[in-house]
This record gives sequence, structure tokens and C-alpha cells, in this order.
Amino acid sequence: MGDMSRLDHACPRPLRSAAALGLVAALAVGCTGAEADTTVAGRAAVATSPLPTVPPAQPPPQLTRADVETAVSKLDDVVRDAMRRTGVPGVAVGVVHNDKVLYLKGFGLRKAGTKDRVGADTVFQLASVSKPLASTVVAAAVGEKIVRWDDPVVDHSSGFALKDPWVTRHVTLADLFSHRSGLPDHAGDLLEDLGYDRSYILDHLRYEPLAPFRAHYAYTNFGLTEAGVAAARAAGTSWEKLSDEKLYRPLGMDSSSSSFADYEKAGNKAALHVKTGDTWSAEYVRDADAQSPAGGASSTVRDMTKWLRLQLGNGKFEGRQVVDADALEQTHLPYMVSEPPHSPVGRAGFYGLGWNVSYDDQGRLKLGHSGGFALGAATNVALLPSEKLGIVVLTNGEPIGVPEAISATFLDTAQTGGPTVDWLTFLGPIFKQSLHGEHSPVDYSKPPASPAPAQVNSAYTGTYANDYYGPMTVSAQGNELTMQLGPKKQRFSLRHYDGDTFSYRTTGEMALGLSGVTFTVGTGGRADKVRVEHLDTTGLGTFTRND
Repeated sequence: MGDMSRLDHACPRPLRSAAALGLVAALAVGCTGAEADTTVAGRAAVATSPLPTVPPAQPPPQLTRADVETAVSKLDDVVRDAMRRTGVPGVAVGVVHNDKVLYLKGFGLRKAGTKDRVGADTVFQLASVSKPLASTVVAAAVGEKIVRWDDPVVDHSSGFALKDPWVTRHVTLADLFSHRSGLPDHAGDLLEDLGYDRSYILDHLRYEPLAPFRAHYAYTNFGLTEAGVAAARAAGTSWEKLSDEKLYRPLGMDSSSSSFADYEKAGNKAALHVKTGDTWSAEYVRDADAQSPAGGASSTVRDMTKWLRLQLGNGKFEGRQVVDADALEQTHLPYMVSEPPHSPVGRAGFYGLGWNVSYDDQGRLKLGHSGGFALGAATNVALLPSEKLGIVVLTNGEPIGVPEAISATFLDTAQTGGPTVDWLTFLGPIFKQSLHGEHSPVDYSKPPASPAPAQVNSAYTGTYANDYYGPMTVSAQGNELTMQLGPKKQRFSLRHYDGDTFSYRTTGEMALGLSGVTFTVGTGGRADKVRVEHLDTTGLGTFTRND
């Protein structure tokens, strides 16, 4: 579809975490789940060739400087039009062509209701645009022979495990960076919403059921995070320090960091905003340190254009080879089909190492990624490497398609003289459906006309255990039941729905409104199990009484 690369799909929860969007050929939301030979022989066969081969050479540049300058000259109007139509508070945009920064500008406000203006040096949370930054960091380590892309993760993280011991031994850094490990979609994100830290979440990925290894694409923030952390361990340091040593400092990205604390202390930073009706407000704070390689970086458009120059320069920056060219090129190759073609003449979308990868009608490589926090950020980067052209768009509003529309309109204009479609109109409904269309299978806001009565509260109160989610405590305060979960003892009020089923309001990145909690009451008149619907996406959401 034009110059869009593809919305990173997140089935069954589209756009509900630090991930969720991106550019690749077809702008369709869906998951691929190819069957695979899961016998030992079949698994051994897939293990023998973990790295893809280099694709055909790229065609010569087709865009003139005048083509690009025409698109740049229209960017102010494109951004202002998107802001006028959506009300998104702040936007910052950078464009690089032939190793020159042609455009660097901020628009609007860092925080709604203030007079603090967005500029080229305003720090934004990047959400999943952190992923291609992370693969750049690891590429630097690969170039220095600290790790290899096809290293098994257990070589560097001895305690790492997945549910299948064979997969545990064979899954590589590249497998986790390309979302083909077999982990389910967004594995671990619900643990993050409950307040668990990185160590706990990575240690508990071993409980998740696995799809066929290297035959199933599913977007996982914490799978990628494990790969980044493993590379840092191999280097004898932390992920935050490795990012700084291999990327931010060598490029002079002085306002960039992979630590939430650095974003927090920045004076010139953009707040997160969500939209209620027609009003944008800064309601949430999003600390993404647990998944820092996948979604926890922050930066400015000025800094990000330096990274674009590095990417488009095959690892060179201002005459210095900062990242080995071969190691970086590996991140641009298609590792996994992420979007099958939707018609006989359609093209597939792929995922590389931290990048969405696609090819246009001229055979040109296209790289892209989007980032989104449902709690209030949306970002996008798009590159045409053969044209040495790239754009980055950072915004401080929840994902509604603004950065993607700006990027697509710019690239469309550079290639055709103007947009071939109204990208904001085209993308808006897709994002709206993806971001707000997710809900429980039952509408818990409308109880049955004649609900079955609940048991007495004492039938439900007590403590319950779960190997994955940890303990749950159900207590009664007055006539109200409360469920307590997570290391920070988050409390959720339970409202009676029908019989032994209650509802509660979900919170965090993966929130989807009201969801259900169903107790199983035994013959003794006390519940011995409780299933939390929102936490049960992969069958891990049942808690067993242990008091």
C-alpha cells in the first residue's frame, strides 16, 4: 500500500503495548501462524541455517535531490494539517538525505495546557522505535566479536529457559530479535503491567506455551529484551551502559538514553497524552525500564537524525566506521514473514532484526518501525536505504496514526510529487480499531437481567497461588471484594456480575476495560480456584487456593 511498510500486528492484542505498530508493505493487521515440522529431525533442520542469505543488490537511486527537497518543502504543512485534524499536542520531525540533515523541527506543546514548546531537542519516549536502536547496539557488539547473531542465548544467559528444553538450547539472539522464537504474542507484558521487574519477567518466560520454533511470528517485547540483555552480559555490562557505549556516545546522541531515569530528569521533555473525546490530557507516566531494549529508549529528533545517518551510511558516521557494516546489514535482512500477502499479486511483509523489512515494486529495500504506548506516545521511523533517505517522527500522543501518516505522506511526495492517498484518513480507522477495538468477549458493563446470586464473601476470600503471576489475595472490605496482585500489591475492586463471576477494571498498557474473574466453588462452600480472564490469554490465568 503505497510507501507504508506495515502495522506491526499484535494479535490477539493489537497495539496494546510498547510495541505495536510499524511500516511494512500492506497495512493489514493479522498474525501468521505457519505449521512446522516439530519432530526432532524437523527442529534440527531449522537449526542448521539460522541466518538468512543476502538479498539481491539494490537498484541505483531513483530520487533526485529536487524530488526530496520538494517533499521537505511541504512537510510543515503536512505536520500542521495532521495536528489540526487530530489535536495531537506535540510533534517533532527529522529528515536525512545523502548524509545531510535536511529538516529538523518541532511543533506544538510538550505538555497540553502549558506554553512549553516542542523543539528539535525535546526528549520523547520512543516506545518500540527502541527496537531498531537496540539491534544497532547489538550489531556494534557483533562487529567487535563480543557476540554473534547466531549465538544461542544460553551461551550468555545461563539461567535463561523457555518451556521446551530443545528450543532453550537452540534459540539465538537473532531468533529473539526477529520474533520467531515461538513465544506467544506480547509474552510477559501482562507481568510488566502488574509491576514485575525485568529479572522476574525474563525468568518466567519459561512458563509460556510455545508455537513452532522459527515457523511462527509473534511480537514479543521481552523476548527481544532477553536478547539485548544477553548481549550486554557477554560484554560484561548492563544494557543501559552498552547502549551508551556502543551507540549514544560515539554518535554524540547526548540527549538519548535507555534508562527511564534519564528521561524523567530531562528538563526539555514531552509528556505522554491520551485522548478522551476531543481532549488530549497528560494522565500517565510510563516507566518501560523492564523492557528497555524493546521499548525503553528516549531521544530527540536531533539525536535520531544522527542514528539515521549511521543506518543509511552502512555503519559510518562522519567518516568513522562506528558499527561494522556486515553486522549492521544483517539487521536489514528478512528473517521472518510477519505479514503474508493478501492477494496473489500482493507482497509479503517481513521482520528483520528489530526492523520491519519490505521491498517495493522497484525492488528497493524499505525499513521501518513504529512505536506506541497506549498510555500516550506514538513514534515512527522509515528508511529507503538505496535512496539514502530517512525520516523520523516523534509525537506525544497515543497511537492514532499521526507519525505514520506524516512519514508516508513525505515518502509518497518524494516519489510521486504528492500523496497518493490521504494517509491520515486511511490510517486513522485502522489505529482506532486496533487501539480501542480490543475488549473482553463478555460485556461486563451490562450484567444479566436476572443474575444468579453470589456466595457469601467468605467463600471467595483468601490467598491463591500461580507460578507465573505470583500470589493473589482476595479480601472483603465492608461488602466489597478486592483482588490484590503483583509485587506492588495492586488492588482491584471486584463487582458482582453473575453467580461466581465478578468484573474488574484492567489497567496499564494492556488494559482493555472491564474483564472477568470467575471463582470455582467446591463442595465445602469455598472457592478452590479463580480464573482471571485478562491474565489468561495463554492459559496461565488460573490461581489455586493455598490457605
